[in-house]
Amino acid sequence: VQLVESGGGLVQTGGSLRLSCEGSGFTADDYAIGWFRQAPGKRREGVSCIDPNDGTTYYTGSVKGRFTISYDNARNTLYLQMNNLKPEDTAVYYCAAEKWAAIYNTVVAGVWADDYLDHWGQGTPVTVSS
Repeated sequence: VQLVESGGGLVQTGGSLRLSCEGSGFTADDYAIGWFRQAPGKRREGVSCIDPNDGTTYYTGSVKGRFTISYDNARNTLYLQMNNLKPEDTAVYYCAAEKWAAIYNTVVAGVWADDYLDHWGQGTPVTVSS
């Protein structure tokens, strides 16, 4: 399983970025993919995920209405469109692959991802300046 994130960078408050997470070595039948982030001095938290069974999307409260998750099955690539970015969005953004129940539990139910998920990308940094 390999995950490669891209698209991070430096942006001003109110700006936008689109993150990508390209997966290889597995298919959507094997694993779902979710987005996570780790801000300086904080533990990694779930940001968003998409149910592979019916396409339902989930977001952590602080990004609802600003971030949009999508998935290209043909490319096995997960995207995160981030609009109206705020300084508190500054973090390293990661994607992780696991069975859907595990992704759901970590993003939606708040189970600590580091204890629960094994397949991570290298991360892409996002810095939002005020």
